[in-house]
Amino acid sequence: MRRDMDTQRHINKQGQHRTPGVAPRRIIANRGEEAKKFNSAPVKPANHAAAANNAPAAQNRVSAGLIKPEDIIRIRGGVDRPMLLIIILLISFGTVMVFSSSFPFALSKYGDSYYFIKKQLLFIAVGSIGMMAAIMFDYRWIKKVTTYVYVAALILLVAVLVTSMGSSSGEAKRWIEFGSIRFQPSEFMKLALVLMIAKYMSNHTDEITDYSNFWRSSWHGFFVPFGFTALACLLVGLEKHFSGTIIMFLIGMVVIFAGGSRKFWFLIGGGGAAAVIVPAMLFIDYAKLRIDTWLHPENYATDNEIWQTLQGLYAVGSGGWFGVGLGYSRQKHMFVSQPQNDFIFSIICEELGFVGALAVIVLFTMFVWRGVVIALKAPDTFSSLVVIGIISQVAIQAILNMMVVTNIIPNTGISLPFFSYGGTSLAMLMGEMGIVLCISRYSYQEK
Repeated sequence: MRRDMDTQRHINKQGQHRTPGVAPRRIIANRGEEAKKFNSAPVKPANHAAAANNAPAAQNRVSAGLIKPEDIIRIRGGVDRPMLLIIILLISFGTVMVFSSSFPFALSKYGDSYYFIKKQLLFIAVGSIGMMAAIMFDYRWIKKVTTYVYVAALILLVAVLVTSMGSSSGEAKRWIEFGSIRFQPSEFMKLALVLMIAKYMSNHTDEITDYSNFWRSSWHGFFVPFGFTALACLLVGLEKHFSGTIIMFLIGMVVIFAGGSRKFWFLIGGGGAAAVIVPAMLFIDYAKLRIDTWLHPENYATDNEIWQTLQGLYAVGSGGWFGVGLGYSRQKHMFVSQPQNDFIFSIICEELGFVGALAVIVLFTMFVWRGVVIALKAPDTFSSLVVIGIISQVAIQAILNMMVVTNIIPNTGISLPFFSYGGTSLAMLMGEMGIVLCISRYSYQEK
């Protein structure tokens, strides 16, 4: 993760020494101009032999005054094309399935079969603008505003609980309504939490990796970022948004782990989380009902509490290998409640069968793989952790959604990224993809 220091050491090994007290310039060289301006020598060779071979070229760059020994060079080029293609495929596949799964319900409730797909296309258009804008930003600008983003997310979460703008749906109070605008601040907090932890851990890399000092590395590497996570989870939990709380906690733990935190505290933290979550499931009525309907669905078979889960399982089971055909699902005809949302994966299984379900899983797997590649090539610790956090968010939600649909875990209302109908979540997701693609433009390595 400590790429800035690695690059400086590489320059120093080629016969140059960093001037004491001189702060490094962070030069961004366009990938196409690298050969012309910097003799096309890679900034970070793969091994010592390559470093020795590239030493004369790097020396020429230094001698010509183009760079200084203490400078850090980021190579800038186009976005990561495989990731862009995967994102386009996910959005396109998801859009088709939103229309296929939603038109019976839309016709029944709104008298317009195209009601949901028209709004979904509008969300995609708004999200595309946000994604394009994010791609064009210098990723270092994001770091500068991270603290303000996190504080704003906290204020919005508090506003849901204590102001008249907060609105409820059933037992949960998760939304803010302001005129015709309605959104979930918890979606905003997912990104804000990733950014805040990434910024803190990148700013305290030396302290975190100073494993000779147990308490110093533990404080900066675990306790402070865990505090950011715990505060976000507390506010989301007070909204009775238990699935959001779990996702928030897991995202925070992934970023903290990737940042180099001591593994000892993950064992302690896991035990502590269990000590909080298990009593909540046992003694909070809303959570108890969710668990009981999962363990004993036969007791609720005629009630709405388990109806959606049972109908979703019927849809999954009736799909077979190749499904009943795109658009020909029977369960979406008022059996699965709002099939375009959390249970859209069950409609995919019914209409496209095992093959369609496998295609979804493969796309998400490729998405995670490419995200890891981008994170490993990212120019510094902050950008690398941001990519890991965003990718892990998508992966966690996708896994949990599929587990809910197949009743492996209780129904907790988790959407399937890129596929489920929604405004806030889709717009935020596409904005996050813009950040990932923005970071993919910068690397220390030539392609």
